[in-house]
Amino acid sequence: MSQHPALALFSQASDKCRFGTGPLAALIREGKLHVVYQPIAQLSDGVIHAHEALIRGPVDTPLHRPDALLAAAAAEDLEYEFETACVATAVRRWRDLNEPGRLFVNISAAVLVKMVRTIGREALHASIARLGVLPRMLVFEITEHERIADMAALAVAVEDLRSTGASLALDDFGDGRSSLRLWSEIKPEFVKIDKYFTKDISSSANKVKTIEALQRIGVIFDTALVAEGIETLADLRVLRDMDIRLGQGYQLAFPDARLRLEIDRSALELLQDRRVAVFPELGKLAQGGHLLRIAVIDAPAIGTTTSNEALAALFGKHRGLHAMAVVDQGRPVAIINRAHFMNEFSRMYFREVWGRKSCMMLANMEPRIVERDHKIDELIGILTSEDQRYLTDGFIVTENGRYVGLGTGDQLVRSVTEKRIEAARHANPLTFLPGNVPISEHIGRLLRSGADFVACYADLYNFKPFNDQYGYWRGDDMIRLLARLLLAHCDPQRDFVGHVGGDDFVIAFQSTDWHDRCSRIIDALATHARELFDPQAQAEGGIQAEDRQGVLRFFPCTTLSIGAVVVNPGQYQRAEDVASAAAVAKHQAKSGRSGLYVLQAPNAGC
Repeated sequence: MSQHPALALFSQASDKCRFGTGPLAALIREGKLHVVYQPIAQLSDGVIHAHEALIRGPVDTPLHRPDALLAAAAAEDLEYEFETACVATAVRRWRDLNEPGRLFVNISAAVLVKMVRTIGREALHASIARLGVLPRMLVFEITEHERIADMAALAVAVEDLRSTGASLALDDFGDGRSSLRLWSEIKPEFVKIDKYFTKDISSSANKVKTIEALQRIGVIFDTALVAEGIETLADLRVLRDMDIRLGQGYQLAFPDARLRLEIDRSALELLQDRRVAVFPELGKLAQGGHLLRIAVIDAPAIGTTTSNEALAALFGKHRGLHAMAVVDQGRPVAIINRAHFMNEFSRMYFREVWGRKSCMMLANMEPRIVERDHKIDELIGILTSEDQRYLTDGFIVTENGRYVGLGTGDQLVRSVTEKRIEAARHANPLTFLPGNVPISEHIGRLLRSGADFVACYADLYNFKPFNDQYGYWRGDDMIRLLARLLLAHCDPQRDFVGHVGGDDFVIAFQSTDWHDRCSRIIDALATHARELFDPQAQAEGGIQAEDRQGVLRFFPCTTLSIGAVVVNPGQYQRAEDVASAAAVAKHQAKSGRSGLYVLQAPNAGC
């Protein structure tokens, strides 16, 4: 029986298939495996960069799908023979097509190691050369169905394979089997991001952050990332705007026996569309996190048997300490306030009666203990709790439960405040809308894309008198009302809504009907804002309140002013310049009480 050409590359792999009796052995022996190709495209312009070769069995048979083929290979003990036959079939078919571009072929780590050991380095070079395809056009995509047991052997096999001129890719990174260590060990030219992280990325801020982290790792290892499993236009736009270099998935093109020279038209049109994605933001989650840089006073600690006299001597030696921690086997159990202790110690006859007794008699047995990486939400709970002894006693700082130093109430308040301010730069704590940092990042993406957009600055008119009259609780209700209306009247796929702070909001419109949307927002706010006034004010159309000079006068019900700037390509270079122009337009809108004011920029049409 003659050997099938697909097995000529690996003659040692052919024996089992020639004499095997299983259905998969018969398919390999009879050359009935065939190849379908799925494009891998550049997300910058949609140009096809490579194709992945995917093996299928005969159509309308139980062994058509790849999962069935893999199960049959395991059942017939033909994993090595099956995979090497797939590689040879895919590459020879690619040679016959004589098309430009790279070819990705799948191979497991175990089979790759065995293949190199079986053939040897010199024979491997010769065998790949006989395939008739330039080695530099081949990318061996390492697929894993279980964790790699012998990383050192894989590293040797990879080095031998790469010496032929072929490249390496790591498949399904992040699915639980492809590890960061594997990435570091083999340093592949490509890493394919598992579809779990790309599916619905347009609505998942966590997935955006995860892929941003992978991008930073890719820079370290000089690895190009390929986003797998792209199935929607919304996800495709986000991945493009994240500067992911390559993509693959049903939205770009389905696998096909015929070689695709272009991706689907809808995907191509989106990639060529300069409008940018509105990234999902972490929102409420951004308010959490851990406090990493809490200030720590390097202070000695005492034990539970330390006497009052010994403690007094320590306080005399360390005059700047506000308190002293009591520890037992490295773990804090109490805190002693300096002022309270010294007041008691200085009382008449205290030293004579109690001087040699344990200082625990004056200890606070329920001290505040703060881990160095304490959760912000828990620290806020400490600040707002009824027990405020930490203001005088301070608190104990630990690391993994062990004593490291002391902190003061002032430090705790300052640290939490700084963390909340930093968090507010990413997501406003009142509305959970994106703050200053994501606002600037989004406008920066718009400027770099060369897209036309409209930057709007929205501000409430007569909000201060309302806030002064009814208090900040109802003032917060007014701000949240404006946030809801902005979101309701903006296209979430095209228009970005951010909250600078207070009653100031920024909208970056890519919707062409932005003017009508602004008008509807202004009208809706005027209607619903009246509902937050009391009945008398609603009837009179406003309230009597003091102005900034302290003069009592009438203020109409709160309305909305929007300043708009139409941004054309090349008009502005920095996000800060766009924000400044929008702020100028907002001031014009408020001063003219026009509701909407469009700033006529030099050399720019509106």
